[in-house]
Amino acid sequence: MKASDLFVKALENEGVEYIFGIPGEENLHLMDSLRKSTKIRFILTRHEQAAGFMAATLGRLTGKPGVCLSTLGPGAMNLVTAAGYAKLGGMPMIMITGQKPIKIGKQGQFQIVDIVQMMHGITKFSKTIVDGHNISFSIREAFRVASEERPGPVHLELPEDIAVEEVDEEIYQPGYARRPVAEEKAVSKAVKDIMRAKHPLLLIGSGANRKRTSNMLHEFIEKLGIFFITTQMGKGVVDERSPYYLGCAALSDNDYLHCAIQKADLIINVGHDIIEKPPFFMKHYENKKVIHINFFSASVDRVYFPQIEVIGDIANAIWQIKERLHKKEHWDFSHYKFLKDKLHREIHKNDWDATFPLMPQYIVRSVRDIMPDDGILCLDNGMYKIWFARNYPAYFPNTALLDNALATMGAGLPSAIAAKLIYPQKKVVAVCGDGGFMMNSQEIETAIRLNLDLTVLILRDDRYGMILWKQQGLGLPEFGLDYGNPDFVKYAESYGANGFRALSSGDFPPLLERCIHSKGLSIIDVPIDYRSPASALPKCLKKEDCNM
Repeated sequence: MKASDLFVKALENEGVEYIFGIPGEENLHLMDSLRKSTKIRFILTRHEQAAGFMAATLGRLTGKPGVCLSTLGPGAMNLVTAAGYAKLGGMPMIMITGQKPIKIGKQGQFQIVDIVQMMHGITKFSKTIVDGHNISFSIREAFRVASEERPGPVHLELPEDIAVEEVDEEIYQPGYARRPVAEEKAVSKAVKDIMRAKHPLLLIGSGANRKRTSNMLHEFIEKLGIFFITTQMGKGVVDERSPYYLGCAALSDNDYLHCAIQKADLIINVGHDIIEKPPFFMKHYENKKVIHINFFSASVDRVYFPQIEVIGDIANAIWQIKERLHKKEHWDFSHYKFLKDKLHREIHKNDWDATFPLMPQYIVRSVRDIMPDDGILCLDNGMYKIWFARNYPAYFPNTALLDNALATMGAGLPSAIAAKLIYPQKKVVAVCGDGGFMMNSQEIETAIRLNLDLTVLILRDDRYGMILWKQQGLGLPEFGLDYGNPDFVKYAESYGANGFRALSSGDFPPLLERCIHSKGLSIIDVPIDYRSPASALPKCLKKEDCNM
């Protein structure tokens, strides 16, 4: 058969259902093979970066690699940001790019960039398929590498002359594999230290945000009554309505949450990943132990040097520890209970502040009250992300998609499109700043073409608000961050979407509810106020605030 047909059969064999992207002339034989597939749907996007965000989000939500496609040169280069997004975020993804003929090339260097070399630093591996007979095992290996811990992107380049070679059909079936389990002595050491501790605290990081860890962590917490905190990308692993949930480490330091970290004499750090800003710094002079539980060993530096490492499948490690532990009478969680109440009062005190433009707290509370428990919130990147991390409780894994890794702007809308494709029965809302939204706003057309029911909130402050906050924090004068915006209502309507604008605090919640439960794509222009003193991020400014 033709090599491109074999390529598609190998993708089908891996369970691929969607490929996102923009083809070029170098992909035309592969596209023709996709045309004949009854199992794979090709989703044409308006920018390759958005296609990569969609593929990465599919990988994040399902644990199976999402697939995206581009041509050579400029198209492939547009995948770079999405590759970094997937690599830092631990999202399995396969990128397929085209290339001029490598055996009979006649066009010099037109559009030729060494994409394989370029991708080396931002993928788990990158290679050119140089023979049609290498296709099957190359795809099997690509999916294996992309999926195994730590998940991430893989790149395959398929030159157009290789795509038309005649090859024998040969498919490599996925093999059976289990992750190694933690060593018994390490588990025993962890159990003994948890038993000895007086104020143990559980920290859930991004590496624990896999479907297979959620149930076991829930059982661990419920059995032992140990309080827990999360990083931004650890949100939702355990239902945050739990009485043992203290909050999300949305700020790097000096938050009420850090009072609990200061009090803890032992931190059980599950799924720690250095791509996120650390929620605590270890100090040699502190009498505090850290247990590192992860698929891989710790990266040790001056601020992180765990005394105990339990390496292996996270869910199995938590199960082993749980089975050997029971509640200890000397465990003292009274300080955590005090902090939970204090933090809750502090971060929610302006939830219903009815000033206009809208306060971030008001927006977050409205979204949480209206969103179904299993609705998926896809956040772009901006100042509002910190508020959603702190004030928006997530009830299920991967229902609050925050990017605290690459933290790139422009991913919110593409991520929401992918989420809705995967879970058409769930309500999906994209929350974007006006800056991030305009970076991939052309994907409105993609959502309309796919007939998706989506709601997009554009939080408009007419400037790059996060950078302004940082600029002010350094005591620098405001400079270079203000811009103009289109009329977002008319902009939405020009694509055939429903466009709305919040005109008061009172009309926002019913407008949002109506849009979430309506058919089609609804875009809401929401003026937001980050400058009010009431919208300043609350911090534990006084040492006595940590005291009971």
